[in-house]
Amino acid sequence: MPLNVRSISVNVAVICFFGIAVVGWTSSLSPFTCCKRAMIAAVVAYAATALAVKAINSIIISAMTKSQMDRQEETSSVSGD
Repeated sequence: MPLNVRSISVNVAVICFFGIAVVGWTSSLSPFTCCKRAMIAAVVAYAATALAVKAINSIIISAMTKSQMDRQEETSSVSGD
């Protein structure tokens, strides 16, 4: 079953946003600087996570397809004998 790309990417982006914001806040940066850095990090995290989940989905779908094809070949060779 393929993974939900948008849901996972948004969750990771939100976690990254708040994580970077807290790190910036504890480093005594201005709120505007923290916000800019956190927003950029969230966008980058969203894009990276979306690409990673899409790659994982393609691997999962490929494995499911191969497994199904192997089963069909196996049943056709057994019924053909």
